[in-house]
Amino acid sequence: MGCDGGTIPKRDELVRTKQKQQRLDRSVELAAKWQYCAISSTRLHEPIVSCPLGRLYNKQAVIEYLLDKSSAPNSAVCEHIRSMKDIRQLGLTSKTGYSDKKSEVDGQYVDTQDSEFVCPVVGIEMNGNYKFCYIATCGCVMSDRALKEVKSDNCHKCNKEFSADNDIIVINGTDEEVEQLRKRMIDLRDKEKSMKKSRKRKATAIAAAEAAAVADETVIENGDKPETITTKVSASIVFVQSSTSGTTTTTRPQPSAAAAASTSSATTSTSSKLVDKSSKLYSVANDPKASETYKSLFTSHETARKQPKAHWVTFNPCYY
Repeated sequence: MGCDGGTIPKRDELVRTKQKQQRLDRSVELAAKWQYCAISSTRLHEPIVSCPLGRLYNKQAVIEYLLDKSSAPNSAVCEHIRSMKDIRQLGLTSKTGYSDKKSEVDGQYVDTQDSEFVCPVVGIEMNGNYKFCYIATCGCVMSDRALKEVKSDNCHKCNKEFSADNDIIVINGTDEEVEQLRKRMIDLRDKEKSMKKSRKRKATAIAAAEAAAVADETVIENGDKPETITTKVSASIVFVQSSTSGTTTTTRPQPSAAAAASTSSATTSTSSKLVDKSSKLYSVANDPKASETYKSLFTSHETARKQPKAHWVTFNPCYY
């Protein structure tokens, strides 16, 4: 009944107040980040890997995600992982005497913050109460306190050299730290793309130069003049330079007095290379010191082309 004169109602019974937002228990939140995989939500077990943003995963879960991205329950967490090159297997230090089989008996206290791994330098537990990092070059995990107290350019665990500005990644950091790691990851990927493009351009230029050299050798063996060879070499060099700069210009250089002088010097150097047997442009057919009898031993000589062909039943390497 109520409100009949015999009861006094309270304010919360008459006025509807705004409900307070339910807060997640901190121990549950830390356990979800530090003891369970971010993709499959299963308990972490070795081998454990991490991404450039500092999240923890089971290696098997990452492989299954890369094979079938639609099967992952938390695929939005790991969209930045493109391949196995984007993750690093962690070198963790196990805690001596750790046992994960703990049950509450008769109201006995169970430590939910007990961790399987500890810092190899300081010895504090890796449970989320302390800041932990891993080194991208080697994958060794240690606390931020150890990196600050023992300052060194080499890893405290494996003695591998690293950069304090670019190789240290915070594990399960704050939103600000995750945003900084994301910007670093994007900058690093852009740099890798530009380096890959420059390597591809250099490889294209080298291949074009080698093709031009092979074509020049063919021209020399056929008996063309040195001036023609020099003109073709210069034209191929102009084409390679234009292709590396990003344009498709194939304009040949205009003749001038300086160009004529350079052409004559190039012709002299080319003719000297023809005599030099160690040069790639050397050919027996154009060697003035070689006799005609010696030149006739090679298949590029005119007399070799006039030889009769062998019968199809027999095989003789002297015929072709």
